[in-house]
Amino acid sequence: MQNLTLTWQTSVGASAVLYGAAFTVRRLGGRRAEGEVRRRRAGTVADVLREAGTLLALFALWQVVGHLSVMGTGHALERAEWIHRTELDFGLPDEASWQRAVVGHPWLVQAANYYYATMHFGVMLVVLLWLFLRHRKRYAWVRTTVVATTAVCLLIQFVPVAPPRMLPGNGFVDLAAEYGQSVYGDGVAGVVADQLSAMPSVHVAWCVITAVAVIGVARGPWRWLVVVHPVVTVWVVVVTANHFWADGLVAVAILLTVYLVQYAVTGWRRSEGEAAPAVARPKEREHSSVEG
Repeated sequence: MQNLTLTWQTSVGASAVLYGAAFTVRRLGGRRAEGEVRRRRAGTVADVLREAGTLLALFALWQVVGHLSVMGTGHALERAEWIHRTELDFGLPDEASWQRAVVGHPWLVQAANYYYATMHFGVMLVVLLWLFLRHRKRYAWVRTTVVATTAVCLLIQFVPVAPPRMLPGNGFVDLAAEYGQSVYGDGVAGVVADQLSAMPSVHVAWCVITAVAVIGVARGPWRWLVVVHPVVTVWVVVVTANHFWADGLVAVAILLTVYLVQYAVTGWRRSEGEAAPAVARPKEREHSSVEG
C-alpha cells in the first residue's frame, strides 16, 4: 500500500472531469428536464459536481505548492530543528516521546498512518457534501473558510520546513515509510518536494473546520462526537512524526484569523444592507406625495 492518497495529477484530472460533468448535467437538464422539480434536481446535481471539482482542484493546488516550495533542503531541516528546539524551551511535550509510546504496537502505527493519509480529505468531503445537500445556507460560509484558510497555509508553505520524521538525530522515525504506507513518492537523495511543506498543518486546520461546522450546524448532543476527529488527527500527525505541535498551533491561529475576518465582513455587509432602506425612505415619501 505505497500510495494511499490522490496525486496532484489525478486530482487535477478528476476535477476537470467533475467540472465537465457539471456543465453537461446543467445543459442537458435545462433542455430535457420536464417540470420545475426535475430542473431543480438537475441543477443540484450539477452544483454538487462543481463543488466536488473545486475541492479536488484545491487539494491539487495544495500538493503542487508543496512541490514548488523547495528552496533548499538544508534550510528546511534547519528550520525544523529550530522549531523542535524552541518547543522544548517553552516546555511543550517532546513529540519524539509520544512516537516512542506507539512504536511497539504495529496495529496502532498502521492505523495512524491510514488515518493521516485518508481522513483529512475524506471527512472534509463528507461534511461539505452534508452541508451542501442539507444546509445549503451554511455551506457557503464553510466553503469560504476552507478556501481562505488553505490559501493562507499554502502561502506560508512556500517557505520549506521539514517534518519531524526527517530528523532522525532528534529521535524521530518515519513510521509510514517503515510500514510501506508513505503517501510520498520517490525523491532525489531520499527527499521528496512536498515533504517540505509541514508548516503549517493543513491536516489540523481542516479537522478543526469540520468539527466547528458540525457543532455549529447540527442539533442534538451527538454532534459533539465530532470533536473526536480533531483530537485523533492531532495525535496522529504527532505520533507519525508528520508535524510538530507548532505546525498545528499556527494552523489554528490562521483559522481563527479567517473566522474573525469573515465575521467582520459579514457584519459590514449586514450594516450596509440595513442602511440602504433608511436612505431610500425619503425618496419613497417624496414619490408618494407626488402621486397623491
